[in-house]
Amino acid sequence: MTAVAAQLVCVAALLGIAVLAVALSRAKAATALVYGATLIVCALALIGALRALLAGTGADEIVLPIGLPWLGAHFRLDALAAFFLAVVNLGGAIASLYALGYGRHEHAPQRVLPFFPAFLAGMNLVVLADDAFSYLLCWEFMSLASWALVMTHHREPGNARAGYVYLLMASFGTLALLLAFGLLAGPAGDYGFAAIRAMPHAPGEATMVLILMLLGAGSKAGLVPLHVWLPLAHPAAPSHVSALMSGVMTKVAVYGFIRVVFDLLGPPNWTASVLVLSLGGVTAVMGILYALLEKDLKRLLAYSTIENIGIIFVCLGLALAFQANNQTLAASLALTAALFHVFNHSLFKSLLFFGAGAVLVSTGARDMDKLGGLIHRMPVTSVVFLIGCVAIAALPPFNGFVSEWLMFQAVLLSPSLPQWGLKIMVPAIGALLALAAALAAACFVKAYGVSFLSRPRSEAAANAQEVDHFSLAAMVILASLCLFAGIFPGLVIDALSPVTQQILDSRLGAQSHLPWLSIIPIAERRGSYNGLLVLVFIAISASLGYLAIRRFSSHAVRRGPAWGCGFSDAVPQAQYSPDSFAQPLRRVFGTLLFAAREHVEMPPPGSVKPARFSVEIHDLVWETLYGRIAGAVDTASKRLDRWQLLTIRGYLSLVFATLVTLLLVLAIWS
Repeated sequence: MTAVAAQLVCVAALLGIAVLAVALSRAKAATALVYGATLIVCALALIGALRALLAGTGADEIVLPIGLPWLGAHFRLDALAAFFLAVVNLGGAIASLYALGYGRHEHAPQRVLPFFPAFLAGMNLVVLADDAFSYLLCWEFMSLASWALVMTHHREPGNARAGYVYLLMASFGTLALLLAFGLLAGPAGDYGFAAIRAMPHAPGEATMVLILMLLGAGSKAGLVPLHVWLPLAHPAAPSHVSALMSGVMTKVAVYGFIRVVFDLLGPPNWTASVLVLSLGGVTAVMGILYALLEKDLKRLLAYSTIENIGIIFVCLGLALAFQANNQTLAASLALTAALFHVFNHSLFKSLLFFGAGAVLVSTGARDMDKLGGLIHRMPVTSVVFLIGCVAIAALPPFNGFVSEWLMFQAVLLSPSLPQWGLKIMVPAIGALLALAAALAAACFVKAYGVSFLSRPRSEAAANAQEVDHFSLAAMVILASLCLFAGIFPGLVIDALSPVTQQILDSRLGAQSHLPWLSIIPIAERRGSYNGLLVLVFIAISASLGYLAIRRFSSHAVRRGPAWGCGFSDAVPQAQYSPDSFAQPLRRVFGTLLFAAREHVEMPPPGSVKPARFSVEIHDLVWETLYGRIAGAVDTASKRLDRWQLLTIRGYLSLVFATLVTLLLVLAIWS
């Protein structure tokens, strides 16, 4: 059996599990059976994808007699598809393991079990599809399955709206992809990717395809200003589904962008990189600013996904700029940074959503104002969540640091670009990314400190208990992978080399054989990194500091009152809250970017009424763009409503007038 056929067998198995779940979803053993079977199938698909990626034997194709009669359904497994299949199925396997425990707390398992394996099957099929019709069909299947999972708890406030907005944005994205593939197919109408790849594309046509792919794939990935569905839909779904949507599905959208722009369109023009770089930089900064102002833990993580998608697209923009100027080694570095961050984000974002799910199960709360003190009640969850926070904040020795370090190494190569526009723009984007990295560290200090440290702010947080062993095992595995990829990044870079070789016909030098497990992406004089030595240095420094304090400090017991934020009789509510933590940054950025307003209601002298403080924050993207579009559609629909009351004669006249108008348009056009 060929490699692509084996992957399709795994997809068929996932679809079979989905059908079985429909029949067994109300049985007591359904949760363990469905998630256990999904875990096994995803693990097998992961092994097959890794073998195909590391073997580097070229593309493997298969055509099935379904789909369009003259085309069939084409599926292809090459290095690029193999890498993203590994990301999809690693995320699916770990999410299934987590769901073996988390799923026991699900109130409506019959709404989740059939669609969970179907969602995974859809993502696998999108990556394997090798013609436009199959790609779009699988894309829609993936979108509808994920929409059904978002609507699992549709009776909870806000979830129905989240599903509605997600469905609208998904439909808009599919329309943009349909138009992009129509332009790629051209007058010949050959929708196979092999034919599109061999076809020349005019510069204007290539520019339109790029814009449509940014709209289509960008809406699913979460590029600003197409991100509005993401902070609504991700928190609405069950936590293991949120992890898949944020950590994996957004990467399937990134795959679609890479497949079309880097593979099917042919050599790019440097101007294409300007648009991608601009959108990526704005997305990174806006995403983390949204997250900083958020106090719902799952919404914070969803907004953070937007920031990381921005980082990935900046790397892709750099790769386009270097590729357009035939600087293949620098382009390989930028593309490697993008792919490495795709892998990294799938790990630590899944870990953080699993941690948020564990907190939700244990406390019933996502609002950080109702959390606190969980480090004492949930020690394992607190440790792995801390690892996820350190990794996503890009601090060594974890994996997030490596991919962002590679990205900045690519930024430092920008002076070699011949275009002055890029010479000026790329350092400016690098400054935006440095700002985003600093804000990300502040954001996750807030997320961890308010949720897990200090004292409990509610009875539920005070009585929290550690979650089940399946959930803990899934989180520990992801935390271990975050550390492994940070200590041994050379192994990951070498595994990504077949992808850059396929896309750019270039690759970074082999890294895993370098002394002391260092990585030297370009040249030793430009920069090198050794995660293992950094880990050893941190461990030795921390140990020496601990021993010095134990040896030389006084052993006398000293007690004093805890700092009560200015209150002599401190209560848990007087601790720093998410809003107070973000206040300095909100005052710097919020007025301009979010129209933030602070309202203070002070009682008159002598009154015993409490003072009240509130913050008003506006989503300007929603209010200025989508809100106006929705208002215009609503107004137009009300005005057109009277057309439903026409007589038969009126309807016939309307049809006749429309036909005459279309014939006139065709006559003028021809």
